Amino acid sequence: MTASPTVRRRRIARELRQLRERAGMTLDVAARQLDMSKSNLSRIENAQIGIKPRDVRAALALYQVTGADAEALIEIARGAQQRGWWQNYSDVLPEWFEFYVGLEAEAATLRTYEAEAVPGLLQTEAYAREVFRRTAGEEGLERKVAARLRRQEVLHRDDPVELSVVLNEAVLCRPVGGHAVMADQLAHIAKVAQLPNVTVQVLPFSAGGHPAMSAPYVVLTFADAADAAVVYLENLTTGLALEEAGHVAGYSLVHEELRRLALRPEASHARLTEASRNFA
Repeated sequence: MTASPTVRRRRIARELRQLRERAGMTLDVAARQLDMSKSNLSRIENAQIGIKPRDVRAALALYQVTGADAEALIEIARGAQQRGWWQNYSDVLPEWFEFYVGLEAEAATLRTYEAEAVPGLLQTEAYAREVFRRTAGEEGLERKVAARLRRQEVLHRDDPVELSVVLNEAVLCRPVGGHAVMADQLAHIAKVAQLPNVTVQVLPFSAGGHPAMSAPYVVLTFADAADAAVVYLENLTTGLALEEAGHVAGYSLVHEELRRLALRPEASHARLTEASRNFA
């Protein structure tokens, strides 16, 4: 698995915040000692901006962290300075979405519910192109599609992400891009769902009301316990990452309830195949 600089930046941010608090220092005091503004230190501790390894070393000295523990954190800080592949698409990916892609790149598990569209990791090229055309226009269209397809490598790497998808049945009925595009898209989902690391379940209309009726989401967890799980929410203009344990636990429970209400994977595969034939 390729190390993600986004994940490294989050870890450094959390470690520095915890070390400062353990040292009994306020943001004001620590910032003055480190010769930086309080706002800058706050942004570093919230992973909004990065921090150079030499500045990490200075902070660790201030918090009296030395030896192997300090060197391990400095090495993580070096990793946070590397470039992720998604940064080559910064001309078409907004900063808030780059942050998500950086998390996705190193996630061990992804659990998601979608009500209107096929999740990006399962989209075909033609479907993705139509989604971008409808939601963002023609500018940078092909590079956006290329970035979306590149993201899908997490499903096929040597240590692939474990993906659990619950799809509202409405997604299967909406002919995005026309019948031929939709038939191919649904057949593609059914094929990818056969991977041992991918589970796709269809939430049928007959399930009635459910706890995610107004809230598509992604819950990301990571192999290293030091990297806290994240809930990611998105709308047309921004994304929001929720890191509090209560949010993660709540959305995790919702996902399990949706899986209970949804068709089992085998029945979902049959429903996808049926829907694909209806568009053929």
